[in-house]
Formats: sequence, structure tokens, C-alpha cells
Amino acid sequence: MVDRIVTGAHYGLTDWLVQRITAVLMVIYTLFVAGYVVLHPDLGYDRWIGLFSNQVMRSCSLLFLLAVYYHAWVGVRDIVMDYVRLAGLRLAIHVLVIVALVLYVIWSVQILWGM
Repeated sequence: MVDRIVTGAHYGLTDWLVQRITAVLMVIYTLFVAGYVVLHPDLGYDRWIGLFSNQVMRSCSLLFLLAVYYHAWVGVRDIVMDYVRLAGLRLAIHVLVIVALVLYVIWSVQILWGM
């Protein structure tokens, strides 16, 4: 008989679903921005300001960035859990990544609503 040692938090299906949902959100936003660039060949600073002065666009941009950050967190967390064996080092990497992502969220809000 083989003793099976199960460790970890069993994220599995939830992580897979989160990765797919955030990827779909990122693709939709990217296609919208790409379409906007294609449809406005005379794109300049004034038109960008006009686009991002709209609260809906700012909110969609923040949603896109939050999706990117969460997508990155799930990916980095899974890689670190799979390949870093030392618990202390794993914890340090997780804390550093979380701090960086929280700072990115704060910075994103400042950029989007600081105009």
C-alpha cells in the first residue's frame, strides 16, 4: 500500500477558472483598445485624454489591470509552490509578490484617477 501525502491548499479548479476568466477579460479589453487604435488613425494625446477621461473607460482599465494582477498572482503562486521547496523562501517570495501587486494596484488607481 502506498501512503499518499497530500499537502497544499487544493486550489485546483478555482485557480484554473480564475486564470481563464481573467484571460478572457484581458483579451476583451485588448481587442477594444486595438480596435480603437485601428479606427482612429489620427490618434494623438488629445484623443487619448478624451478616451480615458470617461469614467467607464477608467473603470474598465482598472478592471483590466486588476485582472492582470490577479492572473499574475495565481501564476506566480503556483510556480513558487511547485518549484521552491524551502518554506521560508517560499513565504518571502509570496510576501514580496503580494506587496508588489498591492503597490501596483495603488499606482494604477493614482494613474487612472490622477489626471
